Amino acid sequence: MRGHGNRMAPGEKAKDFKGSMIKLFRYMGRYKFRFILMFIFAVAGTVFSIVGPKILGKATTELFNGLVAKVSGTGGINFEKIGQILLCTLGLYLISACFSFIQGFVMTGISNDVTYNLRKDISKKINKLPLNYFESRTNGEILSRITNDVDTLQMSLNQSMTQLITSITTLIGVFVMMLSINAWMTLAALLILPVSMFIIQKVMKHSQKYFQAQQSYLGKVNGQIEENFGGHDVVRVFNKEEDVVEEFEKDNKMLYESAWKSQFFSGMMMPVMQFVGNLGYVMVALLGGVFVIKGRIEVGDIQSFFQYIRNFTQPIQQIAQVTNLLQSSAAASERVFEFLEEPEESQCSTNPVDVKTLSGDVQFEHVKFGYHPDKVIIHDFSANVKDGQKIAIVGPTGAGKTTMVKLLMRFYDLNGGSIKIDGHDIKDFNRSSLREMFGMVLQDTWLFSGTIMENIRYGRLDATDEEVIAAAKAAHVHNFIMQQPGGYDMILDEETSNISQGQKQLLTIARAILADNKILILDEATSSVDTRTEMQIQKAMDNLMKGRTSFVIAHRLSTIRDADMILVMKDGDIVEQGTHEELLKKNGFYADLYNSQFEKKESA
Repeated sequence: MRGHGNRMAPGEKAKDFKGSMIKLFRYMGRYKFRFILMFIFAVAGTVFSIVGPKILGKATTELFNGLVAKVSGTGGINFEKIGQILLCTLGLYLISACFSFIQGFVMTGISNDVTYNLRKDISKKINKLPLNYFESRTNGEILSRITNDVDTLQMSLNQSMTQLITSITTLIGVFVMMLSINAWMTLAALLILPVSMFIIQKVMKHSQKYFQAQQSYLGKVNGQIEENFGGHDVVRVFNKEEDVVEEFEKDNKMLYESAWKSQFFSGMMMPVMQFVGNLGYVMVALLGGVFVIKGRIEVGDIQSFFQYIRNFTQPIQQIAQVTNLLQSSAAASERVFEFLEEPEESQCSTNPVDVKTLSGDVQFEHVKFGYHPDKVIIHDFSANVKDGQKIAIVGPTGAGKTTMVKLLMRFYDLNGGSIKIDGHDIKDFNRSSLREMFGMVLQDTWLFSGTIMENIRYGRLDATDEEVIAAAKAAHVHNFIMQQPGGYDMILDEETSNISQGQKQLLTIARAILADNKILILDEATSSVDTRTEMQIQKAMDNLMKGRTSFVIAHRLSTIRDADMILVMKDGDIVEQGTHEELLKKNGFYADLYNSQFEKKESA
């Protein structure tokens, strides 16, 4: 029961960037004081690091003046003053590092808290969504929103927020410091900006499509690997090894080419940017030399200016990267909030009925239903089921047998008519309370990774070990459990592949026996097991149904001959109802179904 969703491709964009970011910031409103604190420390740390080169330039100027004075014989180098300047610069950088550490610590806490609360909200939401939401989407798509999208949001939030603040602060601060040194040198340095932006835009435009292609082919390659390993026996039986390898090589080659091109363009950006930056250094060096000769600036100012140029181009690249991260954040948050904003099914009734005092009488009164209002599949169905009766629902595939069960548990609401339990309309129950009355054993068994004891106890979490063992004995699975290494403490693996299908079914029946629900829904699951195991499962199901109202979706009609009532469905409607003998005497649709199965058995 697993689904796989690919991670979002780099550069994937949201349909509504502004709206998605507004929703994200509203969600993070509870952390506004921590955001303000993070902003203050981020700006303060950046400001202190910006001031450092200007002060460090004073040390260079002092050293240069001292050397000139020593050569001319008018003085020497003032090492004490240089030491004071260096200590002051060191202090600034230490304060900047402390502030940066604090803002990083605060932002990490915020991003972790946001993703923690998002996952918690998603976990609550998933139990309130109607069943048709899950039936209209793949498991992989839903899981991708819970895992990949939230992970993407956490990563991009942690990196983009602080980087955006520090980059903008650095850009503004460095520009101010450059102007304070010399306006003409600043203008010369700014000439590299349009060139840098043009290069970044072109490289990103070309690399983005290759990154998306890389992600797409990575998903295909991963899917092929999983599929081929999962069905390795089938591949070998049909001698498809060469075809599989050929198909894999084709996609793997495309993955190689797209990955190579994307990495080439990304790797090309830094050398080109360094070349453009070096051109800026040359221009500034020429102008600086002229201004020093004219006495308009000091030697140390040129050194400071070089550092500021380097610090000026770096934030531009960071802002370009942050823009990409923000696009990923917006796309991820859009998908997450789409999930959180899905309409929920109403959970509570105004005056809910208490289920503790009820028995298992069920009344269907003129039930009308369609998954779509304009496509009704159950037109008019009525039946009266007494407490403790065994009701079989039979019919060809697609007749609507499972639909009846979904309506009974109110996974869907009726279009007309009503379903009542002990005279109370199911709409008058809280959904959770209503479903507490039902136990289910489905054809598709569901067990989780854990011990056998834990899997059975899932039916009633407060059950003692003795009660679990008693339920296992009633389900005729105790002897099998005791033969396993570890007994009830044996660990079932993730896919529960270390036990057979029939044994899985017996464990789910033991779970249902332990739950002790008033009404049972059984989807007969003996078609894929041997005759002996089928007899064991049938005995276990008989124990399970004793004294309880039971609805059995039957595929083998021979197993429901003792039912108190058989509902025969065809094209969504109940076409016949009665006992096995009554329906055979009518010689109608049920008789045709039963005789056709009997004839198949005889011919086999």
